[in-house]
Amino acid sequence: MQPLQFGFSPCPNDTFAFHALVHGCVTPPCPIVPVMDDIEALNQRARTEDLELTKLSIGALAAAGEAYVPLSAGAALGFGVGPLVVAQTQRPLRDVRASTIAIPGRDTTAYLLLRLALGEEPEHAVEMRYDQILGAVARGDVDAGLIIHESRFTYAAHGLERVADLGDWWQHESGMPVPLAVICARRDVDPALRNQLSDALRDSVQYAFDHPDASRDFVRTHAQEMTEDVCRQHIALYVNQHSIDLGEAGLAAINALLAAAGRH
Repeated sequence: MQPLQFGFSPCPNDTFAFHALVHGCVTPPCPIVPVMDDIEALNQRARTEDLELTKLSIGALAAAGEAYVPLSAGAALGFGVGPLVVAQTQRPLRDVRASTIAIPGRDTTAYLLLRLALGEEPEHAVEMRYDQILGAVARGDVDAGLIIHESRFTYAAHGLERVADLGDWWQHESGMPVPLAVICARRDVDPALRNQLSDALRDSVQYAFDHPDASRDFVRTHAQEMTEDVCRQHIALYVNQHSIDLGEAGLAAINALLAAAGRH
């Protein structure tokens, strides 16, 4: 069969979950070529539909329309935790509306949640790579930052304060976990192959749980300056039973957030 490109991020939750799939510890239905990039870069690539299998933020899935189909395995869901808004000093979240805020991309789930929580677009949103945001807030280049990934574990070391946890806000608002990202197949991928790919993703996540040390070198290679402890916390936060299978609760959470995005 033709090789299939699989886009996912170099963050610990993805390298932990998908190590087995890309290293042959589980058997995929076709050859898999890993394409690792920042989540917003993957979101942007979805606009050109060049990846057959890719991780997408819920915000990007909403923008992609019919181009991609979410699979039932490999998703990242947070329970009462999610993207954070941080600043040099405490302030009400509503004050962020008129502030200059750094965001990790307009198609990220984080930005979707921020817009929903504020009830409108912030007036001054500045896009930058997620790993540059803490420094920009600490230097005073921006008034606040919308942070994702491992930054939730390191913002205090930059002398910053938490303004809001948007995962917690969403769970109180909807009664559901926050679906941060899902693995999607391009719609022209044969439905039978899509099902097989979902099974392979499920096997990969299960392998990661069953052999937690097997992916250590792969995770550390792509973890930038993260400590071992931050890597472990990052994985524990977003790789869970819903990563093996979304189930009804996970699908309901995705549909609820997509519906909210459609109304906004």
